[in-house]
Amino acid sequence: MNNKQTLRGFATVSYWADDMEAAKAWYSELLGIAPYFERSGPDGRLVYAEFRLGDYQHELGLIDRRFAPARAKDSPGGAILYWQVDDVEATLQKLKAMGAEEYEPVIHRGGGFVTASVADPFGNVLGMMNNPHYLEILNAKTNGE
Repeated sequence: MNNKQTLRGFATVSYWADDMEAAKAWYSELLGIAPYFERSGPDGRLVYAEFRLGDYQHELGLIDRRFAPARAKDSPGGAILYWQVDDVEATLQKLKAMGAEEYEPVIHRGGGFVTASVADPFGNVLGMMNNPHYLEILNAKTNGE
């Protein structure tokens, strides 16, 4: 029997931007931290910036849109990665105040699950969620269970 899991957990999410310096500044303000890693291209312009954040130090990578797959270049869409947040409604309001546009309003999905999403100023969909299961797993790990 093969015990290897196909999907083991979130490792890195990549967001695309035409203006990498603006995206780096916007996400630095949102997250309250600077990227821990940056890479410039041959022309000296920033092409990649990576943040580590959250309870498990997940990676958020900002990548120059020149390197995006063809389908990711034109409009927001595709899969939505939902980030665990403490207060979905407050986070949605903060993001909108920072220039993001509401993509999906706050939805109470039952059982304590709440979601919303925005399109950031660079055309990426940023999801936020209150997920009781995430908190249950975090509490178990924090308490050594």
